[in-house]
Amino acid sequence: MPGAPGEYVALASRGLVYHLELTGSTVKVLDLSPLPGIREGNDFESFALASKGAKLAAVWADRGDGAERPATVFAAPFSYNKYGDAEFGALQQASFRAPYPTGDVRHVSDISVTGDGRMLVSSASDAGDDGPFDSAVSAAGRVRISESGAVRLTVSKSPAALGQFTGFKVEALECVPGSGDAVLGTDDENKGGSVRTAALCGS
Repeated sequence: MPGAPGEYVALASRGLVYHLELTGSTVKVLDLSPLPGIREGNDFESFALASKGAKLAAVWADRGDGAERPATVFAAPFSYNKYGDAEFGALQQASFRAPYPTGDVRHVSDISVTGDGRMLVSSASDAGDDGPFDSAVSAAGRVRISESGAVRLTVSKSPAALGQFTGFKVEALECVPGSGDAVLGTDDENKGGSVRTAALCGS
């Protein structure tokens, strides 16, 4: 949570948003709220918070599945009220198709938003527990927050793949603040997993 040290927001795949507080090695659940606009069949793998001053925007996506089902990216103003309940403002959404990989692809496996509002997504191809796996990180669009807290989501119709990772299923992406580096986490099923950095978040 920008501006709230020790507090985090996490999303479960069916659309439940957890507000977490970390103290030492103890994690406490402060709040549990559903996302707005959940539809039957949605499968969420990504959630990010963007900030401008004290204003926050939440960005998340239904991951999509193959050529017939693109991802749907959502964005909305985000805050917690005085009772600790999550509140989402006006909801925006747009479809996204990964430029790479193709075939059995999760179009959005994670999202990260840079300090200047650029939105990066990871996409992953998963043919089963033994692979083969294939992934990419793409420049997917922008998230803008106005002075009043209104949110504008722009998703690229021709996204550019910034990096490709053959043999790996990238399912975690985070741009490191103050750096052009991204931290990438993979879940390669029976082949294990890995964490690496790549220079993908610079302008």
